[in-house]
Amino acid sequence: MKITCNREQLLHSFQAVAAVAPSRSPKPILQNVKLEVADGAATLLATDLEVAIRHQAPGVEVEAPGAAILPTARFASILRESSDETFRLEVDGQHLRVLGERSQFNLTAENPAEFPSVATFDEQAYYETSARWLKELIRRTIFATDNESSRYALGGVKMEWDDGKLSAVGTDGRRLAKMEGPLQAVGEASPFGDSTIVPSRSLQLIDRVINEDDAEVQLAVRQNEVLLKSPRSVIYTRLLEGRFPRWRDVFPQRTGSVKIELPVAPFYAAVRQAAI
Repeated sequence: MKITCNREQLLHSFQAVAAVAPSRSPKPILQNVKLEVADGAATLLATDLEVAIRHQAPGVEVEAPGAAILPTARFASILRESSDETFRLEVDGQHLRVLGERSQFNLTAENPAEFPSVATFDEQAYYETSARWLKELIRRTIFATDNESSRYALGGVKMEWDDGKLSAVGTDGRRLAKMEGPLQAVGEASPFGDSTIVPSRSLQLIDRVINEDDAEVQLAVRQNEVLLKSPRSVIYTRLLEGRFPRWRDVFPQRTGSVKIELPVAPFYAAVRQAAI
């Protein structure tokens, strides 16, 4: 395997992917990031067996295909501390060489075949929406979740789809945030179940990794897992188990309820002043 890459672009991609790799694991191989080089592209992979990502790194020139295991902490430090503009990565037997313009690093290369497989997006039926809208939906609901609660369902955002519209709800039992918007079904896409609760850490990963705001993203729902595909990434996550609160009971159902429209900026300023 031989590639030449832009250091800053690789650092940005590597940091996003490495966030998935666990700091401790019964399987030490999971504490690393796998690099796959094939078909003229370099793909970074990481998983903790609950969440997984494959991300195509930009700014890479491929000279020879292959694969390598990148030690998360040491490789991130090399990318972060170096001042070289480009790096050359080579795998030579049991060694991974990282060659810069003014630096050189030799790392022990683990066997890439020991790294578990990471899901690909091969779905023919899925849902589709814009990356910009999906990121906004995540940011407007995820803050209300509770990762520390003993009720695991509160550590994620509940997704519901009905007639071309996706509703997302996050709550910690004291506050609740809801947003809805368009989500188009392509083919005979599997329906969202009553327990489609996406972990907040998976949504944070999606928000961090997807940078193509003008692109379309695809979403496939399975029995207990979700796959998301963007132009450069595929993200896999298992769904949370547990019963989500009856969130519809929170909203008034009385006929004749009063709705007031307020300009956001002045209302926000007034709330901040009242909280002093």
